[in-house]
Amino acid sequence: MSTDTGIVVAGHICLDIIPALDAEGCRAREMIVPGRLVKVGPATIATGGVVANTGLALHRLGVPVRLMGKLGDDLLGRAVLGILADHSPALAEDMIVAPAGGSSYTIVISPPGTDRTFLHHPGVNDTYAAADVPFDRLGGSGIFHFGYPPLMRRMYADGGGELARVLRGARDRGMAVSLDMSMPDLNGEAGRADWPGILARALPHVDVFAPSFDEILLMLDRGRFDRLAAGAGGNLAAGAEPSLLRRLAEALVAMGAAIVALKLGDRGLYLRTTDDAGRLERIGGRLACDWGPWRGRELLVPCFAVDVAGTTGSGDATVAGLLAGLIGGQPPPAALRSAVGVGAASVERADATSGVPAWDVVQRRIAAGWPRRAGATPVDWRWDESEGLWAGPGDR
Repeated sequence: MSTDTGIVVAGHICLDIIPALDAEGCRAREMIVPGRLVKVGPATIATGGVVANTGLALHRLGVPVRLMGKLGDDLLGRAVLGILADHSPALAEDMIVAPAGGSSYTIVISPPGTDRTFLHHPGVNDTYAAADVPFDRLGGSGIFHFGYPPLMRRMYADGGGELARVLRGARDRGMAVSLDMSMPDLNGEAGRADWPGILARALPHVDVFAPSFDEILLMLDRGRFDRLAAGAGGNLAAGAEPSLLRRLAEALVAMGAAIVALKLGDRGLYLRTTDDAGRLERIGGRLACDWGPWRGRELLVPCFAVDVAGTTGSGDATVAGLLAGLIGGQPPPAALRSAVGVGAASVERADATSGVPAWDVVQRRIAAGWPRRAGATPVDWRWDESEGLWAGPGDR
């Protein structure tokens, strides 16, 4: 991708440890049993969290990117810095190394055919604050993307005031602001936080909001989340009826977001945008987008078909594709195809980013007629063959 406008990716970062699991010997319900030893395969050691996942995906696509996160002064932190520097020494330059506190890590348990389970330690991510973002050095970047506040205690404590300060700081400096979420520990402090209140405080400063369906349903409708989780077998997006997607997205737009993209796992990506042309024109950054085609859109793009090696980081890669499309001035259908294309490429490898190719490779694969995954037909939606997506009743 050829662009002079870069993206800053800030927020959560960790080290992922992903043991290889086979379907026969590693059934999900038998993984953690007292006194039992489970034989696994070799481990993939990779960076994780939004800073690494979305940031490195953007770097591999060819988008100029700066990474801003916080690590401990320990073996895990040095491993993360080494992995970043292996991609490019510049990618490690803006990382904070805290002298006190340990680095974050995640053990990813991902049996074939089953959604992942994460054993996560937040480490110094819990101390990340607005003072850690060097706003005075962000000039020239078009988008500020922040991710995973549910895994960063300062971001959700005290009603989300620190999160709002981070987002407002970027927006006050003329950048377009993007926000991604993560699933909190349902039984922990983050799971009990006032997420409707936090979002109401944060989203007036957010131009692009890209959570997963599971995450935002938990945050806005915990009762509905619990009912779906009880019967979904781990795949809540299977119960994401279009009317529910619309209700959630419109609530987020009413809170202030201009563009809402809900990640639906293997069902694809849902888009709902504001009908307020003035709100779209207030999106900052040096973006080349014509905002007219973005006004009042409701679209659903299905996933591309691939052989899945692992789904870790696929949502982050999808967001990277969407942001790259925005930086490149793509209209909504093309930006959505780019998003699910990058997400699909990422799952062809076990880790989050090594499957992501250059931007031109993704675009050629899409243009060559990349097959789609089969999916249910949304009631009252119109299939647009030329664009390869569904247009909803709310699409203008």
